[in-house]
Amino acid sequence: MGAETEIQLIAALTAAGCAIPGVFLVLRRMSMTSDSITHTILLGIVLAFFAVNDLSSPVLLFGAALMGTVTVWLTELLTKTRLVSEDSATGIVFPLLFSIAVILITRYAGSAHLDTDSVLLGELAFAPFDRMIVLGTDIGAKGLYISGGLLALNIIFVSVFFKELTVVSFDPVLAAVMGFSPAVIHYSLMTAASLTAVGAFESVGSVLVTAFMIAPAAAAYLLTDDLKQMLVLAVLIGASSGLLGYHTAMLFDVSIAGSMACWTGIFFVAAAGFGIFSGKVKGRKIKGGNVILKK
Repeated sequence: MGAETEIQLIAALTAAGCAIPGVFLVLRRMSMTSDSITHTILLGIVLAFFAVNDLSSPVLLFGAALMGTVTVWLTELLTKTRLVSEDSATGIVFPLLFSIAVILITRYAGSAHLDTDSVLLGELAFAPFDRMIVLGTDIGAKGLYISGGLLALNIIFVSVFFKELTVVSFDPVLAAVMGFSPAVIHYSLMTAASLTAVGAFESVGSVLVTAFMIAPAAAAYLLTDDLKQMLVLAVLIGASSGLLGYHTAMLFDVSIAGSMACWTGIFFVAAAGFGIFSGKVKGRKIKGGNVILKK
């Protein structure tokens, strides 16, 4: 398998994996949470690195995922004080935690290979150089297995807890009456989003992770009022953005991540235009659980 093919597969699998939790973030009006998580996981990586002093340790992934969940918890804790709104709380928490991470890197880990530019933008072109070696045999780029594994885990998670995720997303009170724990489902979703961001951002960077999570889901929301169809469309739009973005970058010799992010925006604008032209967008509300819950 050539390097170009591996890059495109990694991009498509990553986009598809990000789009699945992104659908529920969009429906729950938590789109900016993805941006928050993708930035603050850097602090989890830095703190874990200080603890183990090994960039290849799986502890770094655990620290990053944990920090993503902590970010959501801190944002909700600040929101519950009623001193600030939820969006303001997000705007306070994630710049604070991300800035602490940058300060710690520049002050104490200047010699370590922790590049903030790579964290923000990623570099898919280098993904094929990070190989998966099993028993001395090269079985492909490591990013293929990480992105494929994340996609599989998200598909399993949503398939197993589809009913619970759907009910909690639109009516937490009803979920509690039905015996579901809204808090458990909520933090399970946030953990899934954090793990997805952690696994994806090494290759594509935090900016593209946010684009892959939100834009395809938002575009899919404008095209259908069926949740299952929305999930499928979001995955297809995300994967298509990855593939088209790569070819656009090669054609014009520009940033791969930037091209892919642009394509997610193009798909959203096209979906919005179609929705407005067809009249599907008029009068719709994102809280329309009675519409989205349609089987």
